[in-house]
Amino acid sequence: MQKTTIETFADITPEQIAEWKEKHEDIYKLGCDGKFCIVKSVDRKTLSYSSSVGTKDPMKFNEMLLKGCWLGGDIEIQTVDKYFISVGQKLAELLQIKEATLEKL
Repeated sequence: MQKTTIETFADITPEQIAEWKEKHEDIYKLGCDGKFCIVKSVDRKTLSYSSSVGTKDPMKFNEMLLKGCWLGGDIEIQTVDKYFISVGQKLAELLQIKEATLEKL
């Protein structure tokens, strides 16, 4: 899981955002009620882990997905239920599923 010492959105600098973009390509600002964080797209490892713990506890799926994609921001999004539950509805959009094709030859 991604660890960070940036626990407030106000501490995120444009330089830090540029660094994250270079490392992760797509990053997003996720927010609720004046609290914001920066997250990256879901990778296979995060999705696998989130799915395995989510089979027994559906809320754990969102929790592990958020923690696995978290780069920095207002830590209350992870720790305060009203923010966590609200942003949880947007987490599925981090799963960038492309249209695949299958053609019999």
